[in-house]
Amino acid sequence: MGQSATREGFDWVVTPSGKSHKGKQEVAVRQIKQANLDMLEWAAAAGEIDLKYLDESGFCAWSEPGYTYYQRGEQKRLEQTKRRGRRLSIVGLLQQEISFVYGLVIGGVDRKAYIKMMESEALEASQSKRIRVIVQDNGPIHRCHEVQQLWPKWESQGLYILFLPKYCSEMNPIELEWQHIKKDELAGQMFEDELELAYAVINGVEARGKKGNYPTKRIKFSSELVT
Repeated sequence: MGQSATREGFDWVVTPSGKSHKGKQEVAVRQIKQANLDMLEWAAAAGEIDLKYLDESGFCAWSEPGYTYYQRGEQKRLEQTKRRGRRLSIVGLLQQEISFVYGLVIGGVDRKAYIKMMESEALEASQSKRIRVIVQDNGPIHRCHEVQQLWPKWESQGLYILFLPKYCSEMNPIELEWQHIKKDELAGQMFEDELELAYAVINGVEARGKKGNYPTKRIKFSSELVT
């Protein structure tokens, strides 16, 4: 099987909870991308390539309680404390049953954090001399001008990107990791500030790794971000 590739996939690839976006999906495009992804997953299972899934998510200093109670005859009430701290964001790379690499930032994940993650992946691909494919959505930071200028460099190092179709988050298994961390590891907890929240997220990621029997690695960004 050949190993040459393009930005949208390999030349040997077949190409014929929350609010649902299924009605917005372009069926034909989704089918083509799913066929591409199926072949990539087959190649990864056969040991021919390294396949990873990238995505970003966010956490707040308090989360919804998993349950509540109230006196009989009284109106049900849910009391929430005043929001503490700023939003904490995570960018992660999941290699199913093999590894989970992530970084934390205060606020939103910007192109600098994303580029640092991808530069590290490109370097590892080059050193291992193995093709590495990153599956991700079409978020603005994934396609900004600065990132597009780096695509040829990354490809020369053996790193390629498969962009998922719009409104198809269910095609990215890392989405389930975010759900498990929020609903299982952090559910019902409240935190004094973003630092306490960050430690809880780190512990949650490590707990998921132990349950799945795969290692986790945290990438540290600049001093302006969570270290």
